[in-house]
Amino acid sequence: MKVFIDHQKFSTQKYGGISRYFANIIDGIKHKEDITYQLGVIHAKNHYIQDEPLPLKGPLSDRILNRNERYDYRLNQFYCERLLSKSDFDVFHPTYYDPYFLRQLTKPLVITIHDLTYERLPEYFWAQDPLTQQKRINIDRADAIIAISNTTRKDLIHFFDVDPDKVSVIYHGIDLDAPLLIEPVADLPERFVLFVGDRSGYKNFYLFMNAIRPLLLDMPDLGVVLAGGGPMHVADREFLQRLGLTNRIRHINATDGELSYLYKNAQLFVYPSLYEGFGLPILEAFKAQCPMLLSDTECFREVADDAAVYFKPTDLNDLTDKLSSTLADSTLRAQLVERGNKRLRQFPLQRSIDQTLDIYHTLA
Repeated sequence: MKVFIDHQKFSTQKYGGISRYFANIIDGIKHKEDITYQLGVIHAKNHYIQDEPLPLKGPLSDRILNRNERYDYRLNQFYCERLLSKSDFDVFHPTYYDPYFLRQLTKPLVITIHDLTYERLPEYFWAQDPLTQQKRINIDRADAIIAISNTTRKDLIHFFDVDPDKVSVIYHGIDLDAPLLIEPVADLPERFVLFVGDRSGYKNFYLFMNAIRPLLLDMPDLGVVLAGGGPMHVADREFLQRLGLTNRIRHINATDGELSYLYKNAQLFVYPSLYEGFGLPILEAFKAQCPMLLSDTECFREVADDAAVYFKPTDLNDLTDKLSSTLADSTLRAQLVERGNKRLRQFPLQRSIDQTLDIYHTLA
């Protein structure tokens, strides 16, 4: 059996949860004798497929193609369309929702629904964003759908006319046996609270910064480290300027190793999103033994259970109180780390991969 995995997230992400998810599936296929894969990528800057034998690799191709990030996307999409026309595969699993493939696809389609954020919180998104329409088109065509949590499955069935029997819950996983890859980060605050990922809209970054401001003003040795989420744009910088916190915040476009170092050394990881489909940073923090404070949402409860402290997602005072009490209680933070070690064992990567390959076998 051959599975065709397309280019979309490998073309747009250097690091990121979705491209890493598909890279893990590819790695799982490599360890099986009854299944192979076809990757629709000619050239990409993605970290997770840097060892793949891509048709265009090396300094010369990088120098030419890296001039414009759209080159990779267009080139890889053309390549995928050529592979689709040959139809030399048994199952197709796209890495995102652009439905470019539908006209040519004659084989079974598997899609992964990572979240229903656009559907749950439409007020946070641009009205002309085509993503939710593209997602619906994929859902209508799919022969099998992977939902990454029970929360996501429930939302999917609520918002779309989909046969529940087509939807399987397969949790994200993490390699429990692999050593933690750590790359040190210099010039960090003496003590810091960690925020990971995108800072826009439903990620609740502004509530978080307003909530932690009084603590930063009272604790000169405490800082905030922002990891990933793209560059700090002018609106971000002006927001921090208005709060008087410009010199108390450090932003790092972290590699995976640097991110592990930040989890390992943070006093607390705060994940204040109003909604997520799973919350992979929770598993990353568990593995790095980092205590965490989460918004009290259905999905976060499903994943973290009792291994986190929770706050009311829109309550500024509650978040400030929970930040203050958790930072002050070293015993509680140690208990959270211990519970996180136990909870992490419920999410082995190999189980996630095996269940995904079972879906492919069922269709093929």
